[in-house]
Amino acid sequence: QVQPVESGGGLVQAGGSLRLSCVASVRTFSIYHMGWFRQAPGKEREFVSAITWDRGVPYYADSVKGRFTISKDTAENTVYLQMNRLKPEDTAVYYCALDRYGLGPPTNEPQYTYWGQGTQVTVSS
Repeated sequence: QVQPVESGGGLVQAGGSLRLSCVASVRTFSIYHMGWFRQAPGKEREFVSAITWDRGVPYYADSVKGRFTISKDTAENTVYLQMNRLKPEDTAVYYCALDRYGLGPPTNEPQYTYWGQGTQVTVSS
C-alpha cells in the first residue's frame, strides 16, 4: 500500500521556521505531482504547494508565496516544504499527497490519490 509519510511539524512562534518532509514509497509507479495541503480547525482543506516530479516546477498558494519553498529529492522519493516567516494563520494539519497522472492543475485536490496522515503545525502569536 502506498501512503506518503510526513514529518517535521511542531510548535513555533510567529516569524519562525519549520521544514516538513514527506517520503512516498512508490517505486512501482511514477509520480506526476507531489503536493502539500492543509486544514485548519473548522475550515476546509486547502492547497498549499506542489511540485512536478520530473521538472521540479513549483506551485504555491498566494497565501504562502514568498514564505514557503517546496523542493524534492527524486532519488529518495522525498518532498520538502520549507516554511519561513510563519504566521498564526498557518496553523493547521499539513497533508502530503501524491498525484500519479497530472490530469489537471496541481491545485486540484481530487486528482491526488494517495494521502499521508498529516502533521500538525502550530504557530503561536
